[in-house]
Amino acid sequence: MLKFHFTDADMARIRMAAGPDPLWELLLSLHLLRGTDGSVVFGAWRRHVRSRLPGTTRLLFDLAPPRGYSADFLTPLPDRGELEPGIDAVLSTPRGRLRHDVARLAAVRPLGSRTLSLAEAGSDAMLCLGAALRGYFDVALRPYWAQVGSSIEADRAVRVRAILDGGTEGMLAALHPSLRWQPGVLTVASPHDRDIHLDGRGLLLLPSFFCWRAPITLRDPELPPVIVYPVTHDLGWSQTDAGQGRDAREALGTLLGRTRADLLAAIADGGGSTSELARRLVVSPASVSQHAAALRDSCLIVTHRRGQSVHHSATALGSALLDGHRRIPQPSRPSPALTRPT
Repeated sequence: MLKFHFTDADMARIRMAAGPDPLWELLLSLHLLRGTDGSVVFGAWRRHVRSRLPGTTRLLFDLAPPRGYSADFLTPLPDRGELEPGIDAVLSTPRGRLRHDVARLAAVRPLGSRTLSLAEAGSDAMLCLGAALRGYFDVALRPYWAQVGSSIEADRAVRVRAILDGGTEGMLAALHPSLRWQPGVLTVASPHDRDIHLDGRGLLLLPSFFCWRAPITLRDPELPPVIVYPVTHDLGWSQTDAGQGRDAREALGTLLGRTRADLLAAIADGGGSTSELARRLVVSPASVSQHAAALRDSCLIVTHRRGQSVHHSATALGSALLDGHRRIPQPSRPSPALTRPT
């Protein structure tokens, strides 16, 4: 059992992550991809992703095996919600931490030469790691990120209601069946016995789409405390992106570019502000603004200001292009009653 010991200061510093963490989802999806757990929920996703994996994924499999310890340095910035800053933090891991984590992995299983070279923080090895993280995310997670975000937002709403009904302690008591709350101590079911004293650091609660069955935490108790726990899943979550629908989206990506096609799809699916769309797509707001300008110039989206932010929505032309309709509706002529008099 893992026992998290709280002080009064820790109770005041319990936080809920604002959204999905890209690197935690990446790590936990790697666990699921190589195993058979959760076949009803993840089977279709697993089959689709396995057929498209880049060759660099072998490096990630070494660092995140389906059972046992995974390298702690792969999840450095929980609750940031951005992929690139997280990858930058991974690539900036101190050499001592790299050696520690790689040595722990090598003690229980053989590792590839490229994985072993990470322990020396060589620039070539770290560049390969960055490319592997980006390549895997683009194939295994980015096409499904909207579903991931929606599920986690729904879970956050449940936790807010739990706090309103029973306070922070009531929320902790109902967080997951494998967690047990007693005043001052949160016990997590685990094959390892450890006592983790928060000592005023607080605790981050991180709902995760690809966490399966039981909550997990980092192995090193000196790292910022976090508990990652599974959310509820819609059994058909990956079916909407499988088969011909996914092939059509990939074809649109060839036409517009992957990020621009994903942005158009996100805007058509309810729209949003620049910052909201950036969080959903795991890109920077500057990137959203750049691609939105191109889509707007092509009459695929329209943008309206709402207070201090702008809101993007798809035009009929943009929606038809996304849906793959052969007949594109033509813009209607303005009514004579609404034309500006000359």
